[in-house]
Amino acid sequence: VQLQASGGGLVQAGGSLRLSCAASGRTLSGYSMAWFRQAPGKEREFAAAMFRSPSNTYYSDSVKGRFTISRDNAKNTVYLQMNSLKPDDTAVYYCAAAPRIILSSLRVPSAYDYWGQGTQVTVSS
Repeated sequence: VQLQASGGGLVQAGGSLRLSCAASGRTLSGYSMAWFRQAPGKEREFAAAMFRSPSNTYYSDSVKGRFTISRDNAKNTVYLQMNSLKPDDTAVYYCAAAPRIILSSLRVPSAYDYWGQGTQVTVSS
């Protein structure tokens, strides 16, 4: 499956953005999906994930209550709605897909088989 992330940009603190991850080659309904982010000089970190089935969602403590992951199977796209953005949210955001994953591995980048190219999110103070 090929993933294409988009929707990043420059936004002021307190603003919102919606990231999209469009898939081609396979239907995303067969995959568990996640968003990771990587700030300059830091390791890639988990932000949000959604299991293939049931579609339970999981979030890092840093984004819980502000970010929402969702999927539209008809459009073969996964979204990350980001509200109340903070300067600390500045990073390159990556979407990832895994056909099989267990709960304990959801937050581990190496557990995912497919990655999008990343989209830059910059939050100004």
